[in-house]
Amino acid sequence: MRVAIATCLHKPEPDPDEALLVAALADAGVEVRVLAWDDPDAAWHEASLCVLRSTWNYPYHPDEFLGWARRVAAVTRMYNPLPVLEDNYHKSYLARLAARGVAVVDTVHLARGQAPDLAALLDERGWDRAVVKPAISAASMGTWRVERTAAAASQSRFTEDVALRDTMVQPYMRAVEEPGERALIWIDGALSHAIRKTARFAGEHERVSAALPIADDERELAETALAPLAESLLYARVDVVRDDAGAPRVMELELIEPSLYLAEHPPALARLVAAIVARLRE
Repeated sequence: MRVAIATCLHKPEPDPDEALLVAALADAGVEVRVLAWDDPDAAWHEASLCVLRSTWNYPYHPDEFLGWARRVAAVTRMYNPLPVLEDNYHKSYLARLAARGVAVVDTVHLARGQAPDLAALLDERGWDRAVVKPAISAASMGTWRVERTAAAASQSRFTEDVALRDTMVQPYMRAVEEPGERALIWIDGALSHAIRKTARFAGEHERVSAALPIADDERELAETALAPLAESLLYARVDVVRDDAGAPRVMELELIEPSLYLAEHPPALARLVAAIVARLRE
């Protein structure tokens, strides 16, 4: 076995990228196996390279996932690399991006157990609507929207969420409806394509557009966000949304297991395969 594609035993939803990537690697002459990070019998040490993909249940087991990643990184090369994973698995990275001057969606970070009055928080920020989400999450896990007028009635739910885990509160960005949230795909040193995503909350399915061109201001923002890590990344996804003034802001920076929407843009698949092959030869 040369390349191990990391997934999980029970995916929360199908991974449209997986079959395409496995087939394209096989066509390139690469021996590849799909292994679950939470399978205790998986032989990671037999792989020359481990590529993280649909490890989408890790937010339910973050400590175990980090432990697994550290063990794998000790026996084979992992992409994206372990330091990237350790920095990106918790969305406190948004605060670090903001500290670098990257335009991000305004975010209140709450440590587990630190549950302020929700209505007062929204009043202080001037938010009529907000989104509450776990600081360690994938897809729409535990994400919900609250209106300012319903904040008092939602306080118990909010308190329960923060009692369980680190939590974030962000303003509801109107542009997720129109023109929509955009996912910018980065593969091996360059932005490849963008897609438009629909707004998504817990239990909802994601709908995406065909591949779209990347606007100049989106490109500049994504490249700025990725700059310190760019040379170490095999892939990345920068999810952006426009604020009320029309400027793009980073909503999420996905560096561990993002969908890359390879079916929507086949050249991205070819670029990813070529990058994996090149790393095998290093």
